[in-house]
Amino acid sequence: MHINWVIKPFENLTVTELYAVLRLRSEVFVVEQNCVFLDIDNKDSFSYHLMGFVENELAAYTRLIDAGKVYDYMSIGRVVTSPKYRKSGIGKVLMQVSIEKCYELFDKAPIKIGAQLYLKKFYESFGFIQSSDVYDEDGIDHIEMIKNV
Repeated sequence: MHINWVIKPFENLTVTELYAVLRLRSEVFVVEQNCVFLDIDNKDSFSYHLMGFVENELAAYTRLIDAGKVYDYMSIGRVVTSPKYRKSGIGKVLMQVSIEKCYELFDKAPIKIGAQLYLKKFYESFGFIQSSDVYDEDGIDHIEMIKNV
């Protein structure tokens, strides 16, 4: 499977790309996870958007944010893969590329994430370490995690 990775600041997204991003995030975070929350949270405008396309279809996505905008550290958020491409390994590649792009864009420094608790081991495989107690976010248990350099 060939993945075409595209990264853009918000203002450079095409209407088609923005629609695909918001649709995938809504499909997974709102519908699949049965979580009523406002996904459009005013953070997209100062983020970089990493999109992985398979045959012109958005298969994987993350939002990358510089330090000082949300956390004291740079961050990776809205980590999502299309249900159609799960079990293909694309999630692992997505995180590897996201980490690399953070270092390229913002310098090699710690990265912070807010992770769903059930994905703790997945993120630990990339060097993230739990840095908070479990907290409820929109009815789902989360933890904060940091990847040090």
